[in-house]
Amino acid sequence: MKRSGRTSGPSRKSVLPKGVYQRVATYGYSDDFTKRLINLPVVPDRGTGTGRSLLEGKIVHIPDIRADPEYTFVEAQKLGDFRTVLSVPMLREVTTIGILALTRREVRPFTDKQIALVSTFADQAAIAIENVRLFESVEARTRELAASLENLRTTQDRLVQTQKLASLGQLTAGIAHEIKNPLNFVNNFSGVSAELIDELQDTLKGIHFDDKARAEINELTNTLRGNLDKVVQHGKRADAIVKNMLLHSREGSGEHRPADINVLVEESLNLAYHGARAEKQNFNIKLEKSFDPDAGEADVFPQDITRVLLNLISNGFYAATKRGAETNGRDYEPTLAAATKNRGDCVEISIRDNGTGIPAHVKEKMFNPFFTTKPAGEGTGLGLSISHDIVVKQHGGSIEVETQPGEFTEIKIVLPRAGALPQ
Repeated sequence: MKRSGRTSGPSRKSVLPKGVYQRVATYGYSDDFTKRLINLPVVPDRGTGTGRSLLEGKIVHIPDIRADPEYTFVEAQKLGDFRTVLSVPMLREVTTIGILALTRREVRPFTDKQIALVSTFADQAAIAIENVRLFESVEARTRELAASLENLRTTQDRLVQTQKLASLGQLTAGIAHEIKNPLNFVNNFSGVSAELIDELQDTLKGIHFDDKARAEINELTNTLRGNLDKVVQHGKRADAIVKNMLLHSREGSGEHRPADINVLVEESLNLAYHGARAEKQNFNIKLEKSFDPDAGEADVFPQDITRVLLNLISNGFYAATKRGAETNGRDYEPTLAAATKNRGDCVEISIRDNGTGIPAHVKEKMFNPFFTTKPAGEGTGLGLSISHDIVVKQHGGSIEVETQPGEFTEIKIVLPRAGALPQ
């Protein structure tokens, strides 16, 4: 006796019409017959054992298919060489999700005990299939929920950060305003005191002192002038810090909107260049542009991104100019390159200069608030810190630094196409 089994169920390999099934596994048949059988769809009808079982939703037992007037699957019977057929539906509640079919070569009906055993197996198979389906469904839903949760957390973090920045901005603005008034008095009275020293020295010229007393007076007035110069110098730096605090602590930064990134970089580059030329008439640097025509738009706060670009470009100008001064122009041409690149759902902006570069210990701290390597009065230490917050915390982007001391510095900004959050 040779017995073979086959399972029919909805196909996962192709989309079939509703109510049409496909054989997915066989055992005991020849390879040629199996290949032909697998490709034949199973429809609910009375012409086959499986079709009849699908149609009636119950066990179909055909002791001899040749003696069954409704059985029309003669070609398959000849190729498969079977006579007795047993088809048992796999049910999920009242829905048939598959068929378990067994055949025998000779006419020998299945016993009630055998039919009951196959029926039990079909029930267990239906439960197993349903469990797999539920598991896959739960797994897919879990992945969706995990992704949604991650997106929610990211959005929440950025919203919280935006609110923190807004609250901190209000606090900073209040403190800055309070500091600005006494700071103005310090700066003003420092200047007036320096003028009074000049008047004092002019007055003392008409009074006779011995050489020792005159030397002591000159030493004291020079020391006092030096102290006042330092007060003025640091007062100016403090004033610059306060102005930056007020500039960056505003409650709003305009509206976020889709902006052409190439245009934004081009305008920032021109603005920074002409600003540098206006400040120093002998300023000169070679500008290189490499804008990806497919860079496109990104949803940003244009005013804030422009502020970031102006800061990075100005720092590049400073580093290149400084290296030029150190080399006295020997075989060195100060150069700053600006480039954009389309990265699908993101856009990349890079600012590269061939200046002094950044040492490793400075690179680690360069985004810290109030950290600067520039001389007193030339830097506040807020520019890069604020730039980092605008790019990363406000727009959900990233900012990376690649540098080689004495050779170059390249800063890359990556902005999501839809990265800005409303303030």
